[in-house]
Amino acid sequence: MTELLYMDDSYLREFEAEVVETTEDRVILNRTAFYPVGGGLPSDTGVLLKGEEEYRVEEVRKEGGKVWHRVPGHSLSPGDVVKGVIDWERRYRVMRMHTALHALIAVMNQKYGVLVTGNKVGPDRSRVDVNLERPDRELVEKAIAETNEELAKGLPVKIYYLPREEAMKIPGIVKLAKALPPSVQKLRIVEIEGLDIQADGGPHVANTKEVGRIVFLKLENKGKNNRRIHFTLEP
Repeated sequence: MTELLYMDDSYLREFEAEVVETTEDRVILNRTAFYPVGGGLPSDTGVLLKGEEEYRVEEVRKEGGKVWHRVPGHSLSPGDVVKGVIDWERRYRVMRMHTALHALIAVMNQKYGVLVTGNKVGPDRSRVDVNLERPDRELVEKAIAETNEELAKGLPVKIYYLPREEAMKIPGIVKLAKALPPSVQKLRIVEIEGLDIQADGGPHVANTKEVGRIVFLKLENKGKNNRRIHFTLEP
């Protein structure tokens, strides 16, 4: 099992770890701060350092309890101690986007009864699919303006853990909780104070003021009752 350092500290940029398993182009560490692909978010990128040697981490994926780092051309072996360094500018941009997404979803759900059918977060632009009956650009622009007002309040974003049974009682996260494997007895909760509470495993900023402003890009029709909202952040 790989210890997931990013679960408790989204701001951890560097860490030391031991190599426990390798293939020709992949490395498993005993602990990692690299976020793997999942939850609509991309994986982190960065480097692994061993003395003067530097290896590029191009992608990270989680398989069972193991986190694989794709490191083409590495010469690492089990037992090696390495320093992991995350591409921080990219990670921080994804964190801001992720928190913005949670806030936007919360506003659209609470004020307009909209449910989310999918999402994809990126460092430069993101998208969220919602079950709007028609492509209502005016509603979307109003929801984004309302979300920006909430973000500007500087709401704390808290991360903590709850027993599954207790978390299941919280309105708004029951559906997410039910989708988790039965073996998961403790859920990681991300709460934007006064706005949103979700079971979530990804990195977030600590305060909504860090997000900046959501900028609407376009609205797409993706089928019956399904609209795709594209957005970016400013600055």
